[in-house]
Amino acid sequence: MKKITIIGIGPGSISDMTSGAIEALGKCDAVVGYNYYLPFVRHLLRPGAIEAGSGMKQEMARVEVAFGLAEEGKDVCVISSGDAGIYGMAPLVLEMKRKLGSDVEVEVIPGISAFQKAASLLGAPVGHDFCVISLSDLMTPWALIEKRITAAAGADFVTAVYNPRSVGRYWQLHRLKELFLKERDASTPVGYVRQAGRPDEEAVLTTLGEFDPDKVDMFTVVLIGNSRSYTWDGRFITPRGYYRDEENSEDVGKGQAIMMESFRTIESELSDRNIPLDRKWALLHAIHTTADFEMEKILLADDDALGRIYRSLTEGGVRTIITDVTMAAAGIRKGALARLGIEVKCYLNEPGVAEEAARLGITRTQAAIRRAAAEHPDALYVFGNAPTALMELCSLIRHGKARPCGIVAAPVGFVHVCESKHMVKPFDGIPKIIVEGRKGGSNLAATLTNAILCRPDAEQLRPGRDV
Repeated sequence: MKKITIIGIGPGSISDMTSGAIEALGKCDAVVGYNYYLPFVRHLLRPGAIEAGSGMKQEMARVEVAFGLAEEGKDVCVISSGDAGIYGMAPLVLEMKRKLGSDVEVEVIPGISAFQKAASLLGAPVGHDFCVISLSDLMTPWALIEKRITAAAGADFVTAVYNPRSVGRYWQLHRLKELFLKERDASTPVGYVRQAGRPDEEAVLTTLGEFDPDKVDMFTVVLIGNSRSYTWDGRFITPRGYYRDEENSEDVGKGQAIMMESFRTIESELSDRNIPLDRKWALLHAIHTTADFEMEKILLADDDALGRIYRSLTEGGVRTIITDVTMAAAGIRKGALARLGIEVKCYLNEPGVAEEAARLGITRTQAAIRRAAAEHPDALYVFGNAPTALMELCSLIRHGKARPCGIVAAPVGFVHVCESKHMVKPFDGIPKIIVEGRKGGSNLAATLTNAILCRPDAEQLRPGRDV
């Protein structure tokens, strides 16, 4: 019988081999494989079975030997670690059969891949969509490998890394880490397992930021989580989502659930996900409202601006938000205001404001801000429309007539808009959120205010509490 059976022997332990692999090895006349792997299966062979081994990088020679033995009528097993079809011998045997035009029968028996064994030791890291990438550039150009790495990182795949490092391949895993950090948070779980299923087995759980590529070698498999992966009780877990509805059922309505999913999507598409949480929280709200990822470049926030303003509104005695126009006030969530006991006021239509503006030759929004500052000098001031109102507040601050607990500067337009935003920047002691350039708007100003009012939810990325 002219037959070659390609067998994935798993990581090497008999407990990780399939019954089909064990049975085939016990029946074969000859076994062909890498010298390092032959001792893993020797005890499974029948007496008198031929062993044909060779060293590293001699795969084609081994397959030629296998076909030679099969042509003599022998039942031959070609062994491959892990699964023979995953970076193993199966493709080469089938390609050589095609090349030779051979009539030798070929069967492939699957095995447990190294990444599967490594995953089982770490917990359940490949519970959702995943990919496997080899860093060996012996037969694949590095430029193509890097393109695949970038695609995997950007698509949020859990990623298993084979051939991560060798004596000559010392920098590639560092580059992979660099590319993943452009797409994934530094806290993303990373696990690596050396000699999985063998006596020297070692499993390590860390994070993408803390991961040290120099700690692994050619016998190591690395697993990088996706944006939803987490660690618990020393285990690396990537959820399928079974508990999502159950977790949300008590305190998350449909609107909030949609908003949370939107925020996760936005976060996954940020060009820099490792920005400070305070600014990220404001940025996610801004992009969610505008669908404009240019916000990454033009949204400025002082250090801990949202946190400082939130503390002023909840612990510091300030209970008033002033807006330049009624539309901005309308977008601030009423549930959040009621929950925190905060009042929103817009003086634009207050009695006497229009007359005062006409008498002084200023805009109505300027007159409204003057009236507001006289009554609430320490309020949170929010601008989504009128640059002259923001300029007026800057003048009042400089003359000691206002000391806001914070400023949201997002007026929109073409006249004095950019200047008004530059004017507010020098006030170092006042926490500010600024949308630079011409862009802005009442909806944007309102959503940034909402980000402040739900600042405690930022850590868990749970927006929309008051939706």
